[in-house]
Amino acid sequence: MNRKYFIFLVLIILIAMLLTGCMPGNGRYTHEEPAGFLSGIWHGWIAPLSLIGGIFNPNIRVYEPINTGWWYDFGFYMAIISGFGGLSLTRKKSKEK
Repeated sequence: MNRKYFIFLVLIILIAMLLTGCMPGNGRYTHEEPAGFLSGIWHGWIAPLSLIGGIFNPNIRVYEPINTGWWYDFGFYMAIISGFGGLSLTRKKSKEK
């Protein structure tokens, strides 16, 4: 096997493990330590992957049910909006000369 392909395969496996290791609904959060603002941002960024993963594993959710409330929601929706290009609606388009 070519060394370049081997390194690429190892990177893909590591990225997949990193992303799936902290999906919402995996039992990591408890009522004593709920998901907070930064977890909301992360779960918003990986929401499309969580949606696909939830098809194959019913324990994976798009949204963490055990959270801090408003702050988690704020981080989640902020990541969803910025991650899917919502902020580009406010940018000015460059004028063509």
